[in-house]
Amino acid sequence: MSSQHPATSGTRARRRTIPSGLALAGTAVAFMSLYLGAGALTPLLVDYKNRFGFAPEMLNVAFAVYAAGFLVAVLTLGSLSDYIGRRPVLIGGLIVQLASNLLFLAATDVSWVIAGRIVQGIASGAATAAFTAAMLELAPERNKRLGSILGSVSLTGGLALGSILAGLAIELTPAANTIICIVLIVLTVLGGLVAIFSRETGARTPGAMRSMIPRISVPAAARTEFFAAAPVVAAVWMLAGLSGGLAPNMVSSVFGIESPFLGGFSGFVAPAVSTITGVVLATVPSRRAMVIGIYASIIGAVAIIGGATAESLALMVIGQAIAGIGFGSSFTAALQLLVPIVQPQQRAGIVASIYVVSYTAFGLPIVIEGQLVARLGEIPAVVYYTGLTVLLTLVSLVAQARIKRRA
Repeated sequence: MSSQHPATSGTRARRRTIPSGLALAGTAVAFMSLYLGAGALTPLLVDYKNRFGFAPEMLNVAFAVYAAGFLVAVLTLGSLSDYIGRRPVLIGGLIVQLASNLLFLAATDVSWVIAGRIVQGIASGAATAAFTAAMLELAPERNKRLGSILGSVSLTGGLALGSILAGLAIELTPAANTIICIVLIVLTVLGGLVAIFSRETGARTPGAMRSMIPRISVPAAARTEFFAAAPVVAAVWMLAGLSGGLAPNMVSSVFGIESPFLGGFSGFVAPAVSTITGVVLATVPSRRAMVIGIYASIIGAVAIIGGATAESLALMVIGQAIAGIGFGSSFTAALQLLVPIVQPQQRAGIVASIYVVSYTAFGLPIVIEGQLVARLGEIPAVVYYTGLTVLLTLVSLVAQARIKRRA
């Protein structure tokens, strides 16, 4: 390869100024900064609603547009780093993330917040696959699993830490938005420097423009597994949307507790538990992990419904924690069950299909729930929303049982 691309090899050699271990750690922190920002918006959106006085249903819209930005970016830019290298995509994603941080810093009304969320979603969607691949490639040869673990922990751990730390900042200071945005800006800039001075782990290959054409497909070999997994995947992402988009506002509107920290904590629980679950169940067979996730999702959803109807914040938080187990086990299991059974050239399409299900479920039902609140009230709307996740999960439970019987 070096004889064919001497200029590229020479450039890589000159730029290897950061040792691989430091580059791996810095890349993980840079990746986490994307999701720290997304998690921080969990309690910040409630703060924006109170400061800017926008309608409650707009809170749901401001939360959900992140999913739209993410989905568009991941479908068009998700595989771009396979063709132009990791570094350009990482740097580009972090620049877009920096723009979103500046929008939130300057926000004066809900339109700024919505714009910031869309840009934030684009940044995450564009860079997530590149960050995940870069960490796997930077990990030592003897322990490539470390890269995969760091990718998972950085994503869900970033969401969890961002939520609870932002909630604490809002609780302690009236300048929380400024402090949070400046911290995120600093982390984003540092992440960009790490990307610039780390070695390029990818390679340039033809087909960059073609890779930006969305490819969504479910090959015949994967259809049974896909349609068995899709309902629970939708359910756990709906529950994730509840934790990130509905729960923080419910702390005050349903439970009557004016505590930004508890709002942040309600957004922290599910991704934190999901992070731990993903690590703990890493060696559990995929089919078993899927069934564990299905049962955990049902139990968690029922507990959330119980907490909302009984106006018990403790019960709702316990339900969110159990739902976090469902997310950490079933979503990972879905990927593990689907990706290996398709041809290598079909993997991007099947992963894209999973993301379409995931982020549609993450965003669209939240917007519909916001419209139902005005007609039914907040508690009935949350009960219907969460009840739908139970029905979806039961569909997957039946489908998994049929697959097991045929095996």
